[in-house]
Amino acid sequence: MALQLSCSAFSEGGTIPKQYTCSGEDISPPLSWIGIPANTKSMVLVVDDPDAPSGAWVHWVLYNIPAEVTSLPAGIPKIATVSNIGTQGSNDFRRIGYGGPCPPPGKPHRYFFKLYALDTTLSLKPGATKVAVEHALQGHILAQGQLMGKYGR
Repeated sequence: MALQLSCSAFSEGGTIPKQYTCSGEDISPPLSWIGIPANTKSMVLVVDDPDAPSGAWVHWVLYNIPAEVTSLPAGIPKIATVSNIGTQGSNDFRRIGYGGPCPPPGKPHRYFFKLYALDTTLSLKPGATKVAVEHALQGHILAQGQLMGKYGR
């Protein structure tokens, strides 16, 4: 099954507005989704940039999003556990929560917002890495979807 992930601030393949980047307020963008399978127990969101010079750069890891949640407001607090939203992992800036696009000058980079519906909740402490989260969700994915935005400086 496929989840349909969208953002009111940019469309698929579109430019991510400056306020959601390190050149602006560096707040998380508003996201929403449809198509959650009935037996979903939790959701996971991973945001990364495969065009980073050092390889895929992780911008956000959010897990144990309650199954009944179908959207995230802009500006999720950068704290380990956000009530009614989920648990945040560590990004490659070595911080908890969202770290916006911050590419070096040049060609725009692509940022993939990947959403997974799971048949379980993950037994991970706050601050887990993308690698730990992706390992834990193996065999538990009921549906997934993604949204790609671009940003360059």
